[in-house]
Amino acid sequence: LRTKIDDKYKVSIKSKIVEEINTIRMIRSAIKNKDIENRTHGNKEEINDQQILNLLQSLVKQRKYSIESFKVASRDDLIVKEAKEIEIINQFLPKQLSVDEIKKIIENFLSKNNIVSIKDMGKIMDFLKTNYAGTIDMGIAGKIAKKKFDI
Repeated sequence: LRTKIDDKYKVSIKSKIVEEINTIRMIRSAIKNKDIENRTHGNKEEINDQQILNLLQSLVKQRKYSIESFKVASRDDLIVKEAKEIEIINQFLPKQLSVDEIKKIIENFLSKNNIVSIKDMGKIMDFLKTNYAGTIDMGIAGKIAKKKFDI
């Protein structure tokens, strides 16, 4: 994934697509910061693809939050900029599962594991993070799971 990001960065520089260059530069910078943070905690290795996927998802989430703020402030110019950044970041993320697909996955997990209480929410989220990281929006998944317990 890191190589794919670097390759896309080189292509965007050659083609002089400013929004793409800036967004991918920001992604690379965020990855480098995580690598540095990882080293300060005694781990000498770079972050892995799974950690990069989590980072990319958090970057998308930040931009979605910004878009909501900009809607309140009627800043259409900034909304367009953030939406374009989301589009560029999404190039590196696997296809996201739909709400219906997430519901089916959660329902299957609940029935197979005989889970009937909100106390097992951690098990559900761990299962989803382990098996579907990068393809599921965990915020949406959490809301769906809570609805199953009428919360």
